[in-house]
Formats: sequence, structure tokens, C-alpha cells
Amino acid sequence: MLRHLGAKRTPQHNLKLATLLGLTAGFVNAEGFLGFAVLTTNVTGHAALLAEKIALADWHTAQVVALWMFLFLAGAFISSLILSLTGHNQRFSYFIAIFIEIIILLFSALYGHRYDGTLVAKEIFAGSLLFAMGLQNSLVSMISGSMVRTTHLTGTFTDLGIELAQLFNKSKHDHPALIAKIKLRLVIIFFFMTGAVVGAYLFHHFGFKSFFAPISILIYALFYDIFRIKAKRYYQKTANAMKGH
Repeated sequence: MLRHLGAKRTPQHNLKLATLLGLTAGFVNAEGFLGFAVLTTNVTGHAALLAEKIALADWHTAQVVALWMFLFLAGAFISSLILSLTGHNQRFSYFIAIFIEIIILLFSALYGHRYDGTLVAKEIFAGSLLFAMGLQNSLVSMISGSMVRTTHLTGTFTDLGIELAQLFNKSKHDHPALIAKIKLRLVIIFFFMTGAVVGAYLFHHFGFKSFFAPISILIYALFYDIFRIKAKRYYQKTANAMKGH
């Protein structure tokens, strides 16, 4: 799911990626908003907020919002840099980025209850989540060849609209590939929304401990390929041993 790149990557790998990390982003989107009153998975809304604060000459708040936008960018940059330095062909080059994301979400899970609503607290907690989502968005985009983006739905809805229209314009020969793309967009939307709904429910009942839900999903995604490789090797050795007898 995460280790396959380029020609080795299949639509099924992208669907699994969209399912797990779309869920993760949905959880963080809802829990981050309910916990810190800040959108923590994208920067679109922050651009309007930044413009408002500049217009009102509220320079301190404007600096904080600009920092949030920068942190999302920094997360995307760091993720891309990690993949570039470790090499796309290395089997577990994604491990570092996801591990950093887990640590950041763990910070919110363990210390979010100390959030006091001040601008400094928002700067720290919301900023760390925006960094984590920038990290994830860049990682997923690079792994999938820009086919999957999981932290926001604006581009996904746009792509879905374009591809639905193309069903009426392209020949039936092109329809299978087009339908596969539409299916991928719908999976991203569905699981992002599912994560957001479940995340909101969990936050209302468990507070900041609800961040352990996306952490669990990331841990599963992190070790999915490792355990799968070991299982394949075990079955191959067993099969070869049985053939030898």
C-alpha cells in the first residue's frame, strides 16, 4: 500500500491508501476543530482569515494564522525532503514521516486537555496538527503519483466533477480507467466524511483521548506492509518446504 511506487503501484494500492489515510484526515479535521476551534487539515480557510486580520490591523493574530499556513507548507516540504533523501525505491522510506505524524497526534491526545483557549495555545496545538497534515498530504501525493490527496476535499470534488463530465465525452474504450478514478474520488470523500463524523462523536464522548483513534489507524498503516511481506515470505517458505518433501 505504501511501499509500492511507479509501475508497481496498482489502483488497489491507492484505494487502500485513500481508505486509511482519508479516515485519519477526517478524524483530525473534526477533532482538531472541536478541540481547538481551528481548521487543522487545510489552509484554504486560513487565507480568508489572514486577509481579515490584516484588514483589521490585528497583526498579532495575522502572524499566528500566517504561521499555521507556513507550518502546513513546512510539513509538506519535510515529507518530500525525507522521501527524496531516503530514496523512493527504499522499501520503508515512508516510515519516518508517518512516525512524526503519530508523535504529533500523540501530543494532542496526551496534552490537549491543557488547552486553555489562548492564542498561544492555539498556535502550538493547531500549528502542530497543520504541520502533521501537510506531512501526510505530501507523503500520500508523492506515493500515489498525485492520484490521492486525503487532507481536504476541494480538489477531490473538483476532480470528481471533471471525471463525471468526461464520462459523457470520452469513448467507451476509456470508461474503465475513468470509472476507476471516479471510484477512488468517492472512496476518499466517503472515508474522510466517515472519519469526521466518527471523530466528532468520539470527541464529544472522550475528549482529546479521541486522537488515539487516528493514531491507531496510522500504526496499522505503518506496519501493514511489513507484516504482509513477512506473511508472504512465511507462506512461500512453507510452500517450498512442502514441495521439497
